[in-house]
Amino acid sequence: MKEMTAKELEQTLETSSFVVVDVREDEEVAEGIIPEALHIRLSTLPERIEELDKTKEIVFVCRSGKRSAMAADFADNQGFQTTNMVGGMLAWEGPTKTPEK
Repeated sequence: MKEMTAKELEQTLETSSFVVVDVREDEEVAEGIIPEALHIRLSTLPERIEELDKTKEIVFVCRSGKRSAMAADFADNQGFQTTNMVGGMLAWEGPTKTPEK
């Protein structure tokens, strides 16, 4: 599985075609999410995996990097191109937004 740091993701977001997927729980995301990210909880990923585009690289994000690694491993086994953001949102220094309710 490929990995990238939060800083690497932040620096390449504007020039890349990554799809960022945040797999944290609703209450975690309520505190802030990367503006470009989709929110798909890890527990719902198996039933929602078809919402993702296999032609684009998917960067998975969670709080610390463990759940996103599990998500990346699962999606990789389903034929997706995946990357795990190591350090998770704890390492993210870029902008965040509060999701709409």
